[in-house]
Parts: sequence; structure tokens; C-alpha cells
Amino acid sequence: MERVVPGPGQESVWDYPRPPRVERATLPIRIEFSGRQVAHSDRALRVLETSHPPVFYIPLDDVDPGVLEPSPTTSFCEFKGRASYYTLRVAEAVSVDAAWTYLDPSPGYQSLSGAVAFYPGRVDACHVGDERVEPQPGDFYGGWITSNVVGPFKGGAGTQGW
Repeated sequence: MERVVPGPGQESVWDYPRPPRVERATLPIRIEFSGRQVAHSDRALRVLETSHPPVFYIPLDDVDPGVLEPSPTTSFCEFKGRASYYTLRVAEAVSVDAAWTYLDPSPGYQSLSGAVAFYPGRVDACHVGDERVEPQPGDFYGGWITSNVVGPFKGGAGTQGW
């Protein structure tokens, strides 16, 4: 693994903390699925964790009503606690477990309560400001890669031991 040196205006995911830090996003966040915008927020939070691109959490009030259906899927984060998942549905288009939330986050992460994060690879597009993001490699982590974030990023083949 060779770390990328950040250029002007860039952040390295290797400078992000562990345990993760939650902070206010500085740009609006937008999610598109099945030809329409399903979420837009100027109140998003971003979670920064060593080796991961940021994950953006949008207040549920900023997601179109009726597009998220609770899923039976759960997972556990050693820092944030038990995650519950949502399936995204717009008319006939469905993306299973496209988003997740922490209904009862662990201490220190209560600001994530009432917010939902989307996997950029399970929707048509995610935007930070005007920039379309790339999904974090792999199928477990939900990081959003933009031009101002450098890696390498955990999640792809051979990175589980990092």
C-alpha cells in the first residue's frame, strides 16, 4: 500500500481519525435514483474514519417521503453501533439495502440519529456540491470518493487486513 500525498485542497483518508469523527458537511448533498432526485440536503453530516472516504448522512426529513422501506438487514459498527438498512423504491425500480441508519447510535455518535447514509454504488448518482462521487471499492463500506479525497482506500480486494 502506497499512500497518496494530498495536493492543495485535498485530504488524505490516512489523516482521518480512528475512532471516526462526525462533522457538518460544507456542500449540499444530492442522491438520484430511477431518473429522479430522491434526496437533497444542506444539513448533511460526514463521517471521517482512517482509510475510508467520507460517508455522508442526510436527515431523513431531506429524503423524499415513501422511497425508503425498512429492510430486515442489520450490521454492527464497533464505534457507531447497530445499523438498520433500507431498500430504496421508486415505482418499479428497487435497490435492496441501498441505505442505512443508526436508530440508537452509540455514545459520541448521537448526531447520526434521524439521518440516513446511501451507498453510492446502489443508486444512480450521488453528488457533493456539483461533483458526482465514485463509490468506495468493495460491497461493504459506503464511502464517497471525490476529487478532494486521496487514498488508497480500504474496501477493495486485498485491503481487509489494513
